[in-house]
Amino acid sequence: MQSKKIVHFLDNLESYICQVLLVFFVCLLFLQIVLRIVFSGVDFLSAFIPVLEHYPLPASLPWGEELSRFAFVWFVFFGATYAARLAAHNRVTFQFKLFPKIVGNLSTLLSDLVWIAFNCIMIYYSIIVVREGFEFPEYSPTLDWIMAYVFLIFPIAFTLMTIRIIQVNIMKYVFHIELADVDQIDTGDDDAESGVTP
Repeated sequence: MQSKKIVHFLDNLESYICQVLLVFFVCLLFLQIVLRIVFSGVDFLSAFIPVLEHYPLPASLPWGEELSRFAFVWFVFFGATYAARLAAHNRVTFQFKLFPKIVGNLSTLLSDLVWIAFNCIMIYYSIIVVREGFEFPEYSPTLDWIMAYVFLIFPIAFTLMTIRIIQVNIMKYVFHIELADVDQIDTGDDDAESGVTP
């Protein structure tokens, strides 16, 4: 039972990370908006209340927009890996209905092999970029972070995406598990959430 929960957690890992990142950067942006409204109101009132002129307040958190941008970039790449797990990336498959099912399966498998090759190239070059980013550090303007830490998402995401593509193909062609259409997935069902039809 415990191992089933661990497998379920790992199977939806990217989904959980995306949820945390989405809540984080939306709340941060909302806080930025609230602070701008509040501080612009205080700035307006300082024209009528002289005491407020002596205490200038910042319009917003200077690092907030940069941090939310980094969180959004990580959210997008983890979302792409989760879409690979659900086999939800856009594909044109209408033409395969004109041929026997084996033609569609072989074409899909071939396109996934090309996709994996592309991911491997991206992993290789992104590791080079990250390594050079630590050797010759470039810092973010407001947070003063080494940008190589932000760029770590590239090898992480493309590695996870490759693993998910292989996982989906094993499920489909070895275990003959039909993946559910993501547009039809019911979020209340655990099996449906993982993209597996009974």
